[in-house]
Amino acid sequence: MNTPATLRARSEDQAARLPPLLARAEQLAGAVLLGDHGRRRAGSGDDFWQYRPAQIGDSRRMIDHRRSALGDQKFVREREWQIAQTVMLWCDQGASMRFNSIGTLPTKMDRARLLTLSLAILLNRGGERVGMTGARLPPRRGNAQILRLAEMLSEEDSAEYAPPEHSAMIPNAAAMFASDFLGNMAPVELALTKAADRGVRGVLLQVLDPSEEEFGFHGRTIFESVGGSMRHETLKANDLRGRYLARLAQRKDELQRLCVRTGWQYGLHNTEKSPQSGLLWLYQAISGGARL
Repeated sequence: MNTPATLRARSEDQAARLPPLLARAEQLAGAVLLGDHGRRRAGSGDDFWQYRPAQIGDSRRMIDHRRSALGDQKFVREREWQIAQTVMLWCDQGASMRFNSIGTLPTKMDRARLLTLSLAILLNRGGERVGMTGARLPPRRGNAQILRLAEMLSEEDSAEYAPPEHSAMIPNAAAMFASDFLGNMAPVELALTKAADRGVRGVLLQVLDPSEEEFGFHGRTIFESVGGSMRHETLKANDLRGRYLARLAQRKDELQRLCVRTGWQYGLHNTEKSPQSGLLWLYQAISGGARL
């Protein structure tokens, strides 16, 4: 059984294998010191970023005389802009996420929670503000925030398919949504559209069990939703395979096209794969995103 403490311990173990994540960094350059979160653009800060040729409008105090003395051109010393980025998280905790095809695999919910909290730990270590969508956990920094996030991720939703929470989205923030996205697409489209309207760009991670991608069922099979609201019995499950895989491919395509339209990034994680691979993808997707 997951408790906030055990969930956080497992998430910290995953997060410890990667360097601190900088949510809006255009690139990662070398080793990043804990707590540093430069944005690789000019602005107010303590750290040196670059020299650039002096321009009309620069004050005399901005001139770096030591660098300028090396040649005939005057140079300005620019510092790196430093400001914490806000990252909003949503993890589907609906009944459909409690599914796993075999006992040796984690449920989709367990994997989504682990990746969400691991990402939050990386962001927090990188100096970012993290919070949940909605108004219950506004973005903050610090270890206390991680504990509150772990507590919220230990809750469950009674709905079969929980709709994404899109209220209280902070303008121009970053976001990460994790779900199987197998329910009604309308709430997903509404959430990403509203987010895009507020300048929020993010990552949509679809988490699936291997049986949901392979559909290796044969003969008489009873399909029943985890929440018990849906049930279907068939004598020839293998006859459904082609139609099911076509519907799944269509859903993936819908999600990808929605992400393209709203400026988000789409990723797919199979629970058969290591959680490290999912966390690494999130790391690369967010750190390399043009708007993140």
